Amino acid sequence: MDAINYDSELRRAGANATHGWRRLVFLAGRHLLGSIGLVIMALFVLTALFADVIARIDPLTVDSAHALARPSSLHWMGTDSFGRDVFSRIIHGARISLAVGLGSTALGASIGVIVGLTSGYLSGWVDLVFQRVTDILQALPLLVLALVMTTALGPSLPNVIIAIAIPLIPTVSRVIRANTLALRELPFVEAAKSIGMSETRIALRHVLPNTLAPLIVLATAQLGSTILTEASLSFLGLGIPEPYPSWGRMLSESAAEYVRTAPWLVIFPGIAISLAVFGTNLFGDALRDILDPRQRS
Repeated sequence: MDAINYDSELRRAGANATHGWRRLVFLAGRHLLGSIGLVIMALFVLTALFADVIARIDPLTVDSAHALARPSSLHWMGTDSFGRDVFSRIIHGARISLAVGLGSTALGASIGVIVGLTSGYLSGWVDLVFQRVTDILQALPLLVLALVMTTALGPSLPNVIIAIAIPLIPTVSRVIRANTLALRELPFVEAAKSIGMSETRIALRHVLPNTLAPLIVLATAQLGSTILTEASLSFLGLGIPEPYPSWGRMLSESAAEYVRTAPWLVIFPGIAISLAVFGTNLFGDALRDILDPRQRS
């Protein structure tokens, strides 16, 4: 009897796995651009994780004898004005970009969820105060507010993450608040109140999980913006300080002076930034189509 049950469990698990793979293939075929974006994002994540293995040369090593060397078998993407290997700096720069992008998105989304959930569920004077603060923050563009925050905090990796996370809070809080206002009027919330469940428990256990789908879509879409903002801050000299490799700072050091004599110093960092933002935007659009019922045909 136990053997029969074990065999039936194995067949059921195999059928579920087959169904899961078929659904994955179907979604990949239906959202081809999103699949391409996911592959690009996965490549950047793997590059960041295994940067020490992929890059053969230390990105911080200065070699004046090979300054501004053209791309070759030794230096695949050439060297900069200090003789540092451009390929190694781009590979290790993926760690900086992903750390800033994921860190600032996670921090901004977390605070935005707390603000939006509290504002939408409690309503009243709490909602009024939170929304006026949100209006003040949202009045300034993302890059301008990040510039102000970075200037006040100083250039460093934690400060850049905080500076980019703060402008994300209004956008996330507005989305969560709008969903919370709609959810708090639904019957399941009224049912939870009727059995004596506390307001905090209702908000965390019943309302918050139903806001995760739009939150995931929004966070994925904002990831590309945070990577681009970090590159912009580094380009302006307010991002990740030297000697840490940053794609934006690599452009800042070479764009004006070496764009004609050493174009590889501009081309390769620019391609890295473009691919990272392009991949996250493609995946974010596909994720929106999958998770948002209004986008489904």
